[in-house]
Amino acid sequence: MTSVVFVHGTGVRAKSYEKSLARVVSGLGRVRADIRVVRCFWGEEHGASLGLDGASIPARSKSRGAGGDEVLDEDDPLAVWALLEVDPLAELREFAEAAKARRGGGARAGFAPGRQDPWQAVADTARGLSLEAVSDGGGSLDELVADLAPHLGPAGGRVAREISRTLGGTPPADGIEAIAARAVYALAVQRAEGPHGDEEPLAVDGADRDTVVGALTDQLGGAGRGGFVAGAAKGVAVRALNSYLSPLSSLAHTFRGGITEGAVPASGDILRYQVRGAGVRAAIRAAVRDAVASGDGPVVLLAHSLGGIACVDLLAEPDPPAGVELLVTVGSQAPFLYELDALTALRRGEPLPGAFPRWINVHDEQDLLGFVGEKVFPGRVTDLRVNTRQPFPRAHTSYFAHRRLYELLAPELPA
Repeated sequence: MTSVVFVHGTGVRAKSYEKSLARVVSGLGRVRADIRVVRCFWGEEHGASLGLDGASIPARSKSRGAGGDEVLDEDDPLAVWALLEVDPLAELREFAEAAKARRGGGARAGFAPGRQDPWQAVADTARGLSLEAVSDGGGSLDELVADLAPHLGPAGGRVAREISRTLGGTPPADGIEAIAARAVYALAVQRAEGPHGDEEPLAVDGADRDTVVGALTDQLGGAGRGGFVAGAAKGVAVRALNSYLSPLSSLAHTFRGGITEGAVPASGDILRYQVRGAGVRAAIRAAVRDAVASGDGPVVLLAHSLGGIACVDLLAEPDPPAGVELLVTVGSQAPFLYELDALTALRRGEPLPGAFPRWINVHDEQDLLGFVGEKVFPGRVTDLRVNTRQPFPRAHTSYFAHRRLYELLAPELPA
């Protein structure tokens, strides 16, 4: 039986590793029943932490704002999803502003006594949204529905309040169904990931996301899944993204302590690996040794992000672990670090060792932390491209929820 050693990437701790491991076990199990998945969790022992409780983080002394002239592509759905990652209600607010502008602003239009406000019907429907009928028979869609179900009611209630507050009393306007559905979905995801984003980011395939949003849109009375109004939302998107991302913004200064502490697992693991990476490589070596000892088949290393860097470094060492027949890196920066001459065991210009195993490198073009290797190591790396249909950074964390990944890997894994 083939053993696949699953090596996680940066920022992963026990709870999130178990979730990712379950996705890999389920995904590989659907396409190759003869695969045994082996754990390799190094984050708890060798990951980064603030050992002095954040003593190095300066206290905020003043507020400075920063703006920008960035322009989002108004025809790009990913731009809208990137906006909703930051502010789930931004698109809905822009729709309300456009509705008010169409009637010339000012006071609400009002309706005759006894006539139901059409927006109240939409709000009532939003409060009762359900995903009970959405299923793919035990696959990644069911996992997403299970993650979102506890949060759908509160998310629908929040969107209903926003609709009543901003649109109540105004004349009907087309297109609210898909916009409200996206807002409910984005709020449910935000709640599932914790009030401060401290839970593991949901690994979501874009096709599953669109199926959920389509089901919510249908329940709201909409027939289509389009209706993006990114053009109307561009101004809000720029302001929201600047506030969220700019290190000079007032918001970033205000919450610098929380932002820094929250970023430590992801960014800190990378920095710590550069000078203390031997422990991570030793953990992978031990996992491979155990897989070889307990199994009677070939061993595959399946590694995400920083885990892929560590695997390349380990396999390029003079004494690599025996028994590894295939390396699969997913969303990895190893080829990029080689080009920078920043790998530990292999200098730029040096070829991969002759004993280095077959290497498959998986990347998504939307993942800014995923790189390609065929031109860096000609004849030694095979690049496989997937499309999770997610904006960055979610594209980096959604590989293992993407069904196509396992379909591509199934014929490549040794028997």
